[in-house]
Amino acid sequence: MLNNILGEAFRIAIGGHVRPDGDCVGSCMGLYQYIKENYKDRRVDVYLEEIPEAYRCIEATKDIKHEVPENTKYDLFICLDCGDKDRLGFSALLLDQAVRTCCIDHHISNTEFTDYNYIVPDASSTSELIYNLLDEEKITLGVAEALYLGIVHDTGVFQYSCAGPSTFLTAAKLLEKGVDAPRIIQDTYYEKTYAQNQILGRALLESILFMEGRCIASYITKNTMDFYGVDPKDLDGVVSQLRVTKGVEVAIFMYELETNLYKVSLRSKYDVDVSKVAQYFGGGGHKKAAGLTMTGTPHDVLCNLARQIELQIETTLDK
Repeated sequence: MLNNILGEAFRIAIGGHVRPDGDCVGSCMGLYQYIKENYKDRRVDVYLEEIPEAYRCIEATKDIKHEVPENTKYDLFICLDCGDKDRLGFSALLLDQAVRTCCIDHHISNTEFTDYNYIVPDASSTSELIYNLLDEEKITLGVAEALYLGIVHDTGVFQYSCAGPSTFLTAAKLLEKGVDAPRIIQDTYYEKTYAQNQILGRALLESILFMEGRCIASYITKNTMDFYGVDPKDLDGVVSQLRVTKGVEVAIFMYELETNLYKVSLRSKYDVDVSKVAQYFGGGGHKKAAGLTMTGTPHDVLCNLARQIELQIETTLDK
């Protein structure tokens, strides 16, 4: 199937969403390495924003390009793990200039904005979708490590409901390639810097419960981030930690991008569809993990979100 996507394209670019997470990095680097190793007559480049230091255990990340050279045009631009053009950030320029475009993604809110779209909302991760496109016999250890990283991060180390039988089978096949699973899981998912633990503790300490304990919320201002010396990449995992609070159905974590502009992450535990909440405010994502950006004070943002979350909770109770 990958042959059909690549076609006769000689110059190929790969890009992912802003603030790349584990699945974005894993899928991009896995596909990049596979093409580089198996299509030696093609040129392939990968474009991403700065990635968390922990993900640099994937050797090919050293090849990531962080800006688009002037007058750069590709035969094919492949967009991974990105639901709409706006989330591409700086690499959207490559999408506009490419002869052909393709999107491979698992977000239910994907707008199918490219020439060819391979969208599977029920998939655990874009990395699993990439695995399905490849010739299993030609997958090297480097490719396997990248795809395993992506699957681990988007399934919460296989604890989220999106991790179905096919996900575990895929993970097993990747382990057979020699992937050191404990190292990847520990070093990229669980291990935190001292500053990251401090900001996590601050977010937990200042969190609030509402809707009779069914929702939990916390936020971090830009001044607080500056005080601890952290940036958005250091906030990964905060919303997931809020989510595991006993009795909570929905977790909300917000951090300030600029004055009164907040990036909001939503997570649900069981039946609430937070993607519908995010879509209502122009965001998107999955049923149990979604995000959006909203203007206002933290109180304003929370009040706006609360009504839509309440509607979703009422919907689940009516079933």
